[in-house]
Amino acid sequence: MKTVSERLDKNNIPKHIAIIMDGNGRWAAKHGKPRIMGHENGVESVRSVVEGAGEIGVKHLTLYAFSTENWDRPKKEVDALMGLLVHAIEAETDELNKNNVRLSVIGNVAIMPEEVRHKLNGCIDALKNNSGLNLVLALSYSGQWDIVNAVKHLVADVQQNKITQETINNELFQNYLSTAKMPAPELLIRTSGEYRISNFLLWQIAYSELHFTNKLWPDFRKQDLFEAIIDYQNRERRFGKTSEQLTS
Repeated sequence: MKTVSERLDKNNIPKHIAIIMDGNGRWAAKHGKPRIMGHENGVESVRSVVEGAGEIGVKHLTLYAFSTENWDRPKKEVDALMGLLVHAIEAETDELNKNNVRLSVIGNVAIMPEEVRHKLNGCIDALKNNSGLNLVLALSYSGQWDIVNAVKHLVADVQQNKITQETINNELFQNYLSTAKMPAPELLIRTSGEYRISNFLLWQIAYSELHFTNKLWPDFRKQDLFEAIIDYQNRERRFGKTSEQLTS
């Protein structure tokens, strides 16, 4: 019997995969542990998925790490998450570098604590010359924020006569989004059994394939990533066309 990695069609690997990493709190409750322990165990899932994505040639992996709405969580949990993020960046930089991984960040990072921004910038700089997987952390991010932020910059360019109103179309607008330098995700995965987008990449996932799994994020591993990709590979992506149009 073939292993899950052997069942993958290596000629049909998504260039960009996005993941809503959900279920850390429920994992902690299930194991009788504080919520932060769920987030800590979720770091091992990140490590496994990054490794798997790099192995099979995924170009961009975007992880929804902290949303703009997460700032409304109890201060104790937010502070613990920020501390965990700093620790994870420090602990993983060498391993990411060894695996030829680059790091990018999207979101309203300017409002994050200075220490977090400093560590992030240091990690991004240390990995900038790598040519493998682009690991994208969505931090203090929401799809609505991304669109509004893009509109602000677009309006400013119109006012400064850098562009005209008549030239604005979908392709131009995409250049103002935080994901301008990468393709839209072909596959969006959400863990924990929830069926929501949760304000993530709202413009970019217009035609993404959605994969939902009941696994809580701390239990998710690269084999689960491969299963999601196999599910993706078994679908017909029509982009509004009919099956007959695709085959002809």
